[in-house]
Amino acid sequence: MPSKIFSATTFGLDSQLIEVEADLIGEAAKFIIVGLPDTAVQEARERVRSAIKNCDIAFPRRKIIVNLAPADLKKVGPAFDLPIAVSVLITKRYLELFADDQKAVFVGELALDGTLRPVTGVLSMATLLKKLEIKRLYLPQQNADEANLISGLEIYPVKNLAELVKHLKGKSIIKKLPPSDFKKISGSRPVLLFAKIKGQQQAKRALEIATAGNHNLLMVGPPGSGKTLLAKAMPELLPPLTIDEALEVTKIYSVSGLLSHNEPLITNRPFRSPHHTASGIAMVGGGSFPKPGEITLAHRGVLFLDELPEFPRIVLENLRQPLEDGVITVSRASQTLQFPACFTLVAAANPCPCGFLTDAEKDCKCSPGQILRYQKRVSGPLLDRFDLQIEVPRVKFIDLQSEAAAAEIENILQRIDKARKIQLARFKDSQQKIFTNSEISSQNIEEYCRLDNQSKQLLKEAMFKFHLSARGYHRVIKVARTVADLTESKEIKIEHLAEALQFRIMQEN
Repeated sequence: MPSKIFSATTFGLDSQLIEVEADLIGEAAKFIIVGLPDTAVQEARERVRSAIKNCDIAFPRRKIIVNLAPADLKKVGPAFDLPIAVSVLITKRYLELFADDQKAVFVGELALDGTLRPVTGVLSMATLLKKLEIKRLYLPQQNADEANLISGLEIYPVKNLAELVKHLKGKSIIKKLPPSDFKKISGSRPVLLFAKIKGQQQAKRALEIATAGNHNLLMVGPPGSGKTLLAKAMPELLPPLTIDEALEVTKIYSVSGLLSHNEPLITNRPFRSPHHTASGIAMVGGGSFPKPGEITLAHRGVLFLDELPEFPRIVLENLRQPLEDGVITVSRASQTLQFPACFTLVAAANPCPCGFLTDAEKDCKCSPGQILRYQKRVSGPLLDRFDLQIEVPRVKFIDLQSEAAAAEIENILQRIDKARKIQLARFKDSQQKIFTNSEISSQNIEEYCRLDNQSKQLLKEAMFKFHLSARGYHRVIKVARTVADLTESKEIKIEHLAEALQFRIMQEN
């Protein structure tokens, strides 16, 4: 009689329930795994065989067939080691599951001595179990806290196969984890880098607006003006993730294998800074079995592109659709997956190849042709997606000698926090899953961003004078909404719109 237990595998950021069936047939000593297993799953045969023997249990000398269903779904990774071992022991009649364990899910990689090793994607699997109303989950103890983030599950942390066998036979008990308490998990918020920024008041203001509303920011200036420091300081201004956002980000890092087992919940916003040699797949995600790229790893955080014109144009063009939609679709012959990509894009660039075109103290050595070719490396449609664009000048000597006032930093943090809370309250009842002004769709602009007649007239004049595109028109309004939130104003006033236009005009010239 074949045995059947349950496991799970990740599919993009989601998971799929897998039936693990095992049967003993014939006398030939063979071990076969079917159901579209990849190399790691095929190699489970040797890990399972060794782990069972090292638990002082005789391995069956008959032909073993293990089927992973559904058979048309590719099975990837070593998480099937544990369920395969358990199903073999049930088929061998060494184990018999009690009623509560017959619908339990088993995941985990086995070492040769039977020790369980952590696997990726556990949070996604736990989310699936709750959706399917499956209560019990056996998994490596290193993954237990991660799975326990999902309430309503019975999480059993397992050290090794021998311990699990004794538990399933009723000879000993593995204690399930108590419910997780989110209140004990909080994110830190140091402001060490921001305090090091000298001068650059306009850049600091742009950083404040960008942080408050998750607006894309482009900084152009000579080498050494502080563009990189400004970008790296941005995460210090961002508030910790909300619980919903934290679960989103944690799931991404779990599936990608980047989640620390010591910190099962990510509470600080991601900051990703890929090198300009990064490939298109590294940036947007992909592969034969698609994995998240940098734009998804930056979800709910910051993606910083230093030396923007040095990135291959095709890589930059891949960012256009995710910047609009907040998701990236990765299509392969066998499957199409969507990864979330709602991030704030911050970019830094020199104005020319030598970098000194806008420098008041050092002459530019580039020819007009070189400057034009360099600036054309970044397309107009991509530039149009930057809500704020600023020139970052050389830092003056008098500013280098100054110290950042603690009161100034505290005031900026307070304004950002208040603006963020205003936005969360504004979108609380929205049918769309949005958190900040930058995520407002063009269809909902009038609902959330109403302008008075005076502001409408100013925007009309700006559109004609500076040739604003329709996208630019909407983005100016959303930035103005954020500026208004920073002053705790319910209405978008003309001064809020004027400041938003100030950060857009250079882009349109």
